[in-house]
Amino acid sequence: MMHSRAACLPGPYPHDRLSRVLPGGAVKEKTRTDHMVDRLRDLQGRTPDIEASAIVSVDGLVMASSLPSGVEEDRVSAMSAAMLSLGERIATELGRGMLDEVYVHGEGGYVLLMASGEEAVLTVLARQKAKLGLVLLEMRRAVGDLERLVG
Repeated sequence: MMHSRAACLPGPYPHDRLSRVLPGGAVKEKTRTDHMVDRLRDLQGRTPDIEASAIVSVDGLVMASSLPSGVEEDRVSAMSAAMLSLGERIATELGRGMLDEVYVHGEGGYVLLMASGEEAVLTVLARQKAKLGLVLLEMRRAVGDLERLVG
């Protein structure tokens, strides 16, 4: 069963609210975290090969996630930040330029990471037979939206 969890980080996230007018004129305030979770759900809805996703700070803190039950949010966030940092260092040290993405392929599927600005990383868990071109395309689109939200 898939469920979404949202964690508010210290700093601007809990206080930075974006309003939305509902039918009848009522105003519902959504946090940036709410918008990030919505975007993650949209990403998963657009690409059935994506099983789970999270946006994580470079410090390893979850900003928003849509992970299956049984997947530890803290573990995903810490490993995502570490892999992004290591990938950036490898790309630089070996003269490959700026890092685009990191991916790990196991017998159960893929873990894909893509930087979202300077402060965050998008992590996606994809099925074994995922169409990686489509997954990466949708991740790039999501990263553009998430960068504006992380801001």
